Amino acid sequence: MSHPKDIPDINTQDIGKSVGTQDIENPLIGIAKRFVDFCKRFATPFQSKTRSREPQMQKYVSGLVQSDKKKNMERMAEVVPDSDAQSFQQLLSDSEWDEREVLDLVATEANKSLGDPEESCLTIDESGIRKKGTKSVGVSRQWCGQIGKVENCQVGVFAALCRGNNVTLTDVRLFLPESWIDDKERCLAAGVPAENIVAKRKQDLALEMVKHARELGLEYKWVGCDGLYGEDPAFLRALDTLPVPEIFMADVHKDQRVYLEDPKPIVPSPKPGKRGKKPTRLKAQTKPIRVDEWASQQSVYAWKRMTLRGSTKGELQVDILHELVWLWDGKETEAHCWHLVIRREVNAPSKLKYSLSNADEETPISKLAFMQGQRYWVEHALKNGKQEVGLGDYQMRGWRGWHHHMALVMMAMLFMLEEKMLHQEDIPLLSYSDIRILLTFFLPRRDITFDEVLRQMKHRHRQRQSSTDSAYKKQRTQQFDVLNE
Repeated sequence: MSHPKDIPDINTQDIGKSVGTQDIENPLIGIAKRFVDFCKRFATPFQSKTRSREPQMQKYVSGLVQSDKKKNMERMAEVVPDSDAQSFQQLLSDSEWDEREVLDLVATEANKSLGDPEESCLTIDESGIRKKGTKSVGVSRQWCGQIGKVENCQVGVFAALCRGNNVTLTDVRLFLPESWIDDKERCLAAGVPAENIVAKRKQDLALEMVKHARELGLEYKWVGCDGLYGEDPAFLRALDTLPVPEIFMADVHKDQRVYLEDPKPIVPSPKPGKRGKKPTRLKAQTKPIRVDEWASQQSVYAWKRMTLRGSTKGELQVDILHELVWLWDGKETEAHCWHLVIRREVNAPSKLKYSLSNADEETPISKLAFMQGQRYWVEHALKNGKQEVGLGDYQMRGWRGWHHHMALVMMAMLFMLEEKMLHQEDIPLLSYSDIRILLTFFLPRRDITFDEVLRQMKHRHRQRQSSTDSAYKKQRTQQFDVLNE
């Protein structure tokens, strides 16, 4: 196929002629023009008084959605016409456009499609991205959920807006481990702004994103999160005690302790005739129990069979246990009465999920089960981000480059969400992978001629030779230094 060379000139009629007149009415034909129009909606953050970086932005996002290989800047430049890795590097690492402005625009645009004060949720999750060396900002040996073990990686905490089975990422914060926070010079060398060199837990970053989402006016009913956040009493209580409290559905671990009755904490009276200091610490009047222990004590009739959603393997059916329980951290004067929701897979009865929610006491069990199941979609969004638009495929080491890349990835993901929702009725199975393949076909692309293949190969060889020469030069310098000691 012969692709147009100037992106703004893409039009449905020209593309329709090139793919056959029988397909002109197909709504997918207009995907290239919709992509260009989408990028124009984000032009403002990339414009300054002296220049516009919108063309470079469009080419970078084009590379993210077109490249079917590893989506680093070299591979993207091999696909996108009139682009090169150096200009991509400059756009991400050196240009001073504000990623926060882009992220906020992504969030508010996503809210137009997904926001609903009753049916939507804001879901929090973290994701590790493996990196070599010690220079990449925030890199450290830490838990990497992607591979399920401690690894050298960077960790981002993400927020996603979700309604039903539609979801997209709307915010992100880079987690800085203690080893970075304690080394200010290292942070500054990586471009971390001085105001961000502050110790913050992942739960603190999550709370920042929840507050920011409300400031932007995002519409959702509850906040969902996994056990890392659910096991932290301070995080859940912070959500519960905001000026406008947030409803949450938070996973917890099986050793979470709850009270089956209100513990009514009090300071015990001094025992008659006993000398010494009077008691000052609060004490619960009932004993707590582990959630897995309580679940094991329930009869088979206590579980309620429910259908959560359809899936590629049929309807997803689960068994649900529900109880109102009390949570007390040992310091509060009153305990919190929250929902305990336990889910058991029908086809895997040993696989249980435990969650706590501060939703209204009258909330139906079916609604609670639905809320618990929605956290699946943020994992789905992160998977799509990594597989389809290169969320983890970047070569920048600095703070600015990392955040710029994430902002543009979220732009690409929002476009894919909008396409998926646009065709929800006529093409219900349309996937992010399908959209990427369509964009690869319809967007301008470097002609894959023999000369172009040779050009790309020679470029790679020059880079390899330069890297080899640099390594030998460094080695000879070290040998010379040793001889002259």
